[in-house]
Amino acid sequence: MLGSLAERAGLRIAGGSDAAVTGFAIDHRKVAPGTVFGAFAGAAVNGEDFIPAAIAAGAVAVVARPEAEVSGAIHIADATPRRAFARLAAQFFTPVPETIVAVTGTNGKTSVAELTRQLWRMAGHSAASIGTLGVTSSDDSVTTGLTSPDIVTFLSNVSGLAREGVTHLAYEASSHGLAQYRGEGVPVMAGAFTNLSRDHLDYHITMEDYFAAKMRLFDEVVADQGTAVIWADDAWSGRAICRVTRRGLRLMTVGETGEAIRLVSRTPGQLGQVLEIEHDGQRARINLPLIGAYQAANALVAAGLVLASGGKPDMTFDAMARLQPVRGRLERAAITPCGAPVYVDYAHTPDALTAAITALRPHATGRIITVFGAGGDRDQGKRPEMGRAALEHADLVIVTDDNPRGEDAADIRAMVMAGGLTGAGSAREIAGRREAIAAAIAEAKTGDIVLIAGKGHEQGQIIGRGDAMRVLPFDDVAVARESAAAPGRELA
Repeated sequence: MLGSLAERAGLRIAGGSDAAVTGFAIDHRKVAPGTVFGAFAGAAVNGEDFIPAAIAAGAVAVVARPEAEVSGAIHIADATPRRAFARLAAQFFTPVPETIVAVTGTNGKTSVAELTRQLWRMAGHSAASIGTLGVTSSDDSVTTGLTSPDIVTFLSNVSGLAREGVTHLAYEASSHGLAQYRGEGVPVMAGAFTNLSRDHLDYHITMEDYFAAKMRLFDEVVADQGTAVIWADDAWSGRAICRVTRRGLRLMTVGETGEAIRLVSRTPGQLGQVLEIEHDGQRARINLPLIGAYQAANALVAAGLVLASGGKPDMTFDAMARLQPVRGRLERAAITPCGAPVYVDYAHTPDALTAAITALRPHATGRIITVFGAGGDRDQGKRPEMGRAALEHADLVIVTDDNPRGEDAADIRAMVMAGGLTGAGSAREIAGRREAIAAAIAEAKTGDIVLIAGKGHEQGQIIGRGDAMRVLPFDDVAVARESAAAPGRELA
């Protein structure tokens, strides 16, 4: 069986190829008799160190670099073992949904994947999405805990969805996932690019490296003769279009300068916005029940993916009027007793923070009060930029803790405040996130809007790292509702 899998994946096996395969694992503690073990060098741990333990547990084959020492099992040697493992595992985890699309970009991936799922569902398909929110299935149920699934988890879930009858799947292709081949092997008929701005430079080092990781979606992952849906109005869109053209994929551009779906006008309303678009020479008016320019962009990119996968234009554009907000993405969490709405958003980059505040601005007759922080053990360079973005676009800024992880929370806040917030009358620093949210809501008056940014849908606050790491229960939406229900009361 192993030999036939490897042959279909285009891999060569040394040392025999007829072993029976029962599963795949990249954690030696999950190896059982008949397992193929993937031994990869990571940032903190080298999987090759656990090859003997995996073989002792019953691994029949090990996918690793040619120079790795493998004794007692078949050695599948490849200079890029993560890719080789993914291609091999993809032959094992079958069936898969017949229609699969993927979306990459710095901001908007979660929303585009989920909105695509909703549009497919309204067209009568059994659809699902996989990404930061977890697995959202065709009946709208959500299984969380899969923010960044490894290749085995990803393929297992994709195959499981197909066995449950799911025919259409949209998944997020993060830069980490693309760089580490964590979403490989499935037939991706269309891919989307939303935008690119500073994020994850602790991992990718430069913006060029970050962009290159994103472009693997079009360079290698989308199937030959597949389609690329590009948001045309981003500074990096032209370069993404060049990569798509070079590969020879079908190109669909979306946005104010888009050709496949052109955004002619956008008029904000109290609870949404009216979009006028042009597609195939025809104009359409869409009453989109989501607020903000970036939500309009996400919805139009999702519509592009639906059209690229065979959806009917009229049905798709009509369905956009029935889209539901995505959890933690400009989600209205509460309304204060004085009538000020409180929104929660996942924005955790300078551009995303700017977009969220800008999205809310047309809906505020008073001030925008923004609460946010920055994550620990992540790109430190973006912290002062986030401070500058908040100060430039919000009227009152409260800097607080996000997920400090292994760093000193006070040091993180100081870096954010260094973005021009220190000494500013419109900026405050409140360490406790619960207290910061309560203070913002107590401050809000009629006509104001409160934005709580950075954690969105997350249900916990990460403190510490390694064996000392703790995840404290924390939900921005729940805390906002508690604070709005009892302003001025100190919450336990």
